[in-house]
Amino acid sequence: MKISFFGAAHEVTGSCSLFEHRDIRILVDCGAFQGGDFVEERNADPFVFDAKTLSAVVVTHAHLDHIGRLPLLIKAGYDGFIYATPPTVELLKLVLEDAVEVMTYNNKKFGTPILYNLDDVAATVGHCKNVEYYEEFTLPLSEKVAIKYYEAGHIFGSAFVEIRCGGKKIIFSGDLGNVKVPILRDTDNLPGDVDLLVCESTYGDRLHDTRADRQEVIKEVVKRALDRGGVLMVPAFSVERTQEILYDLNEMIDLEKSFPQDIPIFLDSPLAIEATEVFNRHTKYFDEEAKKYLFSGDDLFHFRGLKICYSRDESKKINSTPGRKIIIAGAGMMNGGRIQHHALRYLSDEKNTLFFTGFQAPNTLGRKILDGASSVSFLGERVRVKCKIEFVDVLSAHADRARLFNWIKNNGELPKKVILNHGDLVQSQAFADRVKSELSIEIDVASPEMAVEF
Repeated sequence: MKISFFGAAHEVTGSCSLFEHRDIRILVDCGAFQGGDFVEERNADPFVFDAKTLSAVVVTHAHLDHIGRLPLLIKAGYDGFIYATPPTVELLKLVLEDAVEVMTYNNKKFGTPILYNLDDVAATVGHCKNVEYYEEFTLPLSEKVAIKYYEAGHIFGSAFVEIRCGGKKIIFSGDLGNVKVPILRDTDNLPGDVDLLVCESTYGDRLHDTRADRQEVIKEVVKRALDRGGVLMVPAFSVERTQEILYDLNEMIDLEKSFPQDIPIFLDSPLAIEATEVFNRHTKYFDEEAKKYLFSGDDLFHFRGLKICYSRDESKKINSTPGRKIIIAGAGMMNGGRIQHHALRYLSDEKNTLFFTGFQAPNTLGRKILDGASSVSFLGERVRVKCKIEFVDVLSAHADRARLFNWIKNNGELPKKVILNHGDLVQSQAFADRVKSELSIEIDVASPEMAVEF
């Protein structure tokens, strides 16, 4: 048996792992590379493997860095099923359609290539096959291959994947979730008797701040921003993070009498708006607390002061709204989307606030600002960064070092071997060193195009 890594090795994007055993070839995720022009140019590179020979494609969740190259896989000749949970299939369609819109815009503005179109996305969705959590399914191959999805708790519909083949059990973690995330169910425990675990390590070298309740953190950031008298910009990841923020704001407005009554809150992301409707169609996957809100008659994602901006014209009208306001807009790393237009207008005013709620990949606009750049260039202009910058990792959708460690430790039911991917080399190596020293497990860090036989 062999696993090869064609992305998310020494980096956090481009997830793409190939499992092989005799004539069986299963691809786990096929994501886009993200993080600046040089990185993203790799998305146009041909696949190293032959897409026509793949037996199956298994998708862990609908973030672009896990699904963004699926249409290219279909264009390259793959003609089998793409397996995913029902929410992931719906979100996958929205995320890929949004990617086409972004590519089209960038092509007109900067001459960057359009890698696929809406017809290619439709063809990709046509290959998708719904798979429920915990319902084992088999592939009609030369020998039995059994696959099962478990709750990953990362984003809505996310899963980690168990593949049993040739007497071995292999787990691909995808991305694992943080603790106490609203709406989402908790991450399932790692099954026992695992021969090989491929595990993410995005935050393998750090701990999230667990001292404060996430809603208290958001409340304090919002209060500080509004007290400054300016605009609060939230570059939100359209799938999951936006819905969590809406959920928390809803609770704050309902429960906090001191929350200002006249603050307009703009949701300015067509993808986030559509993704929210996917959540509403799949409430059976909510955690128990979110279900209680539903049963009480509360609408989780609509509340006083919230204004939904579907069109570009509605987005432009935000600028004519005077005074304090909150703008939630994609993209989460500010490497595209409507948040750039708001940033162009509001970054240079020290009364305003930019609130980062998640990981900022290297070379993205968000990362440059978070790293302290005094000025940044985007949309053909150079803008000084004078607004207040806020960042809290309690909102992270990723498991931190402690959560990853405890998940692998699994109450003593240790996997026989671990390979870390989906992390910058520093994070991955630091986590590998700790696991090796404290758990005495055989562990490696995946490198680009590395092949591991076991």
